Amino acid sequence: MTSIQAIPVLRISHEEFRRAVLQPAPRVAVFDCDGTLWRGDAGLGFMTWSMEAGLLSRDASHWIDARHRLYRQDQVSEETICGEMVQVYAGLREEELRRAAARYFAAHIETQIFPEMRALVDELRAAGTDIWAVSSTNNWVIEEGVRRFGIGAERVLAAQVQVHDGLIASDLIHVPTDEGKAEALRQAGIPAPDAVFGNSIHDAAMLEMGLRAFPVNPTPALLEMAAQRNWAVFYPSAVLADHTK
Repeated sequence: MTSIQAIPVLRISHEEFRRAVLQPAPRVAVFDCDGTLWRGDAGLGFMTWSMEAGLLSRDASHWIDARHRLYRQDQVSEETICGEMVQVYAGLREEELRRAAARYFAAHIETQIFPEMRALVDELRAAGTDIWAVSSTNNWVIEEGVRRFGIGAERVLAAQVQVHDGLIASDLIHVPTDEGKAEALRQAGIPAPDAVFGNSIHDAAMLEMGLRAFPVNPTPALLEMAAQRNWAVFYPSAVLADHTK
């Protein structure tokens, strides 16, 4: 675990973070999800859970597991694996996936939501901020998760495939990761959001397009970038102890 003292970056308290975001309240705010709104990787978790629960066939499970091993060995790109982790559900009914995503999120991710981030989003909504969620995790899990924050599916840009007559297809609509996150926002008519929140280097492109950038629970690579850009960083209390050891 990288200590936050190892990199010269400004770490701000919860109240300093809240004031920096809300004074003035942004007109448009964009949030990454995994690691930013809640702890952990809901995309990977849902994939593993899908295999263990029998939602995916044995062949599909073996295929995506092998692909993910190649990804961990840097032989498959981030964009490719994020797309394949949605495409693997082709042939299933979307209604079934939505029910599965609801069960998974309630059982495994809901308790990992950062209370500070939920409270912040509530304050932004009360101030009239237009709030978007952008993620490379599949849209079924993300749409289910951000309902807890009062964010509707129409404000979600996530990894997504076509659905025909209720059946999931393998045709990708988009995979928002790295530059793809910024491009998805531009396509949605948001070329310069007022505030952007992210936790990893895969959020860098959209953090840079924001008028104000807020690294939350940053990974080591994003922490280094924050130091270079003079971005203050915020650690929710649930993870703060890990980063001060």
